[in-house]
Amino acid sequence: MTRIGIMSFAHLHAHAYAASVAAHDGAELSIIWDDDESRGKAASEQYGAPFTSDAAEFFDKAGEGVIITSENVKHRAMVEQAAAAGKWILCEKPLATTVEDARAMVNACKQAGVGLGVAYPCRFIPAVQHVKDQIESGALGELLAASCTNNGQFPGGWFADEALSGGGATMDHTVHVADLWRWMTGREFTTAYCENGNLLRHGINTDDIGSVHLEMEGGLKIAHVGSWNRCESFPFWGDVTMEIVGTGGVVNLDAFNQKLNVYNDDDVRAQWAYWGGDPNALLIDDFVQSIHEKRDPCADGMDGLRTVAVTVAACESARTHKPATIPQ
Repeated sequence: MTRIGIMSFAHLHAHAYAASVAAHDGAELSIIWDDDESRGKAASEQYGAPFTSDAAEFFDKAGEGVIITSENVKHRAMVEQAAAAGKWILCEKPLATTVEDARAMVNACKQAGVGLGVAYPCRFIPAVQHVKDQIESGALGELLAASCTNNGQFPGGWFADEALSGGGATMDHTVHVADLWRWMTGREFTTAYCENGNLLRHGINTDDIGSVHLEMEGGLKIAHVGSWNRCESFPFWGDVTMEIVGTGGVVNLDAFNQKLNVYNDDDVRAQWAYWGGDPNALLIDDFVQSIHEKRDPCADGMDGLRTVAVTVAACESARTHKPATIPQ
């Protein structure tokens, strides 16, 4: 049985990962650490794993793997601690808020001889995998351009505090789409132009919508809108969609559309009941397998670093209103 500890329940996705670990036949949630004691104890009670506020005790009892789901700016310190403790690591996205921090994290794990993965569950969605297969087979011909979205609810709390998040919706939602394009095509991004702002929720000090225009190697153009524009009663974080144009055809991808629409009078909100694959469960299964096989998880630290570079360039472009070069 693979023992996995979770560091912090600050990020909303921590609950999905905790539930997936608890449901995994070959893994158990061994211990929970949180710098917010009330939040950590609530998660401990919910998932039946012991809680500690002592980092040394956490690493002593965590077992083989650690999942880090803290505020974005805390990722580096926690990853470096976990690497020094010899743990395999799955870190929430974005890996870091700066390229320098992301590179330091990759190097720390390399030097410690431990695996570093980034939580990109969209790679495990069957519809996304099918589109990747179509691209790799050449069925779409030469890729020309794509229009993408990643919209969701406003997460609230520290997400709107740049000192903890590193940025707003552009930082939060661009990385998923950037990762999928690198993964599906094997190409790197070269330039970014972005306009963003606070159009929907005045009173927060971060952007809540970003229009990002990216170019990849070979001249492939990717237009992306990432936002926190979904209302509180919306079923899920929002959408991940792509309209891909190639010389061989056009594909429309709606990543989360393997679902039924449920209207729940008890909760007075719409809900989605999925019938497709569970990307969070598959993400955790890959993490467990990576521990056994002593390899990096599917989306590794360099994937995280590259997508951080894309997001940082987009945010820089939004400040200068000029295209930004993405470092390779």
